[in-house]
Amino acid sequence: MKLVILEPLGVEKEKLLAMAEKAAAGRIEIVSYDTRAEDVPTLIERSRDADAVVLSNLPYPREVIERCPALKLILVAFTGVDHVAMDACRERGVTVCNCAGYSTVAVADLVFGLLIALCRSILPCDRAVREGGTKAGLIGTELEGKKFGIVGAGAIGLRVARIAEAFGCEVVAYSRTQKPETGLRYVGLDELLSGCDVVSLHVPLNDGTRGLIGARELGLMKKTAFLINTARGPVVDSAALAKALSDGVIAGAGIDVFETEPPIPRDHPLFSAPNLVATPHVAFATKEALEKRAVIVFENLAAWLDGAPENVVR
Repeated sequence: MKLVILEPLGVEKEKLLAMAEKAAAGRIEIVSYDTRAEDVPTLIERSRDADAVVLSNLPYPREVIERCPALKLILVAFTGVDHVAMDACRERGVTVCNCAGYSTVAVADLVFGLLIALCRSILPCDRAVREGGTKAGLIGTELEGKKFGIVGAGAIGLRVARIAEAFGCEVVAYSRTQKPETGLRYVGLDELLSGCDVVSLHVPLNDGTRGLIGARELGLMKKTAFLINTARGPVVDSAALAKALSDGVIAGAGIDVFETEPPIPRDHPLFSAPNLVATPHVAFATKEALEKRAVIVFENLAAWLDGAPENVVR
């Protein structure tokens, strides 16, 4: 059998291969690529005779899967799997395992990095001080006493809720799956949007969440509210958000994710909107998180080789 690591995973190659070899225990040949390639012909060439492949958020479409007759396992070094043709995997009996949980701490940290940048106008403050300016027009706002809305109360959402509470916020949540044992107060989405000073998105991308936050939903929010999206780009209608920011419908937004992976086109509508802090899909990307996900990837490999796969995505 053959395992192909299709792209670098942010861990030193020697360390990564040592982890892979320990998990494989001589049961599978390992091939690793040092470059990331997204074009279909290269992905087919690299994957063609693989029994198992490792990828992060690399798009892995049906046309690749159908050209890999030996493929039995896709190890996704990521939480979401919307970039993998899951329908093709189900049709062909390919097992898909993800790395849920590796980036919980990292993503929650960035939520508050983006939020504090907005609350305290950190980017305008930086520009002002470099240009000989003062705090004029840059008086910020505190988090204590604010109402904080969590949309999607999974592991990341719950960690964000705990941190928000530590800042002195009142936290409410909207979630498809409610967990009373967490102590969170659950409300409807419209109630959350209309009542909260901060709305932080933590839902996966699927048919039910695509476009979840559009013009109507933004119109429900307070004019003083901030929207944070570290989930998936298409959960928010970017054009509607850009208009809402430009028209003063909401006070600001922190965005880590877009409709496509970076580089994002310079003419993206959000880049001309005021009070936006943007990052290039880095919420998950810390040294600690990347090592955690590599550990989970190869634990998933070992479990599959042992005939008891873990973290299987249905």
